Amino acid sequence: MIIPVRCFSCGKPIAHLWNQYKEKVAKGEDPKKVFEELGLDRYCCRAIFLGQVDNLELVNKFKKY
Repeated sequence: MIIPVRCFSCGKPIAHLWNQYKEKVAKGEDPKKVFEELGLDRYCCRAIFLGQVDNLELVNKFKKY
């Protein structure tokens, strides 16, 4: 739902890179190039970005108790 602040495996801060990644990929850039530009070299950090799904808008529709 929400990108984690740090990578689960290595502990590198990654949350601040999410919006840049999302914008560049939406424009049609290759994700591999974007990862290299942002400095995400480790596969653990890349996996978090590739596995991320934005469900926040969907979850906000439900009632909170």
